[in-house]
Amino acid sequence: MRKISTKLAFICLSLSSLSPAILHAQEAKTTVTQDAKFENLLKEKRRINSSITVNDRYKIQIYTGDSESSKKMLNDFKKQFKNFDGTIIFNTPFYKVWIGNFKTRIEAERNLNEIKSSYPNAFLIKPNK
Repeated sequence: MRKISTKLAFICLSLSSLSPAILHAQEAKTTVTQDAKFENLLKEKRRINSSITVNDRYKIQIYTGDSESSKKMLNDFKKQFKNFDGTIIFNTPFYKVWIGNFKTRIEAERNLNEIKSSYPNAFLIKPNK
């Protein structure tokens, strides 16, 4: 019985001494190269995601009308106010031009006063999902 225990101990010891050599045999360095366009695409996606309508955000509506006039109004607005983000929303049968993505009503009202100097019909909205 003692002879079997000694042989078993010897076998276990020799197997355990060989296992670290086997386990570490597959180490490799991986280098990832990505196209610069991919990073630009990620930045654009982050920018778009930040402007997606959420229930607790305020926006300013500057125009309601047809498609062509809405596009023209948004382009004119972006030329005049470069620091605001704007979008066109279709709500049957009109197109609406919404500006900004404000967290608080106070922030939205401050910006509304600035925008009203050029767009007197602008007003504050809190869109639903």
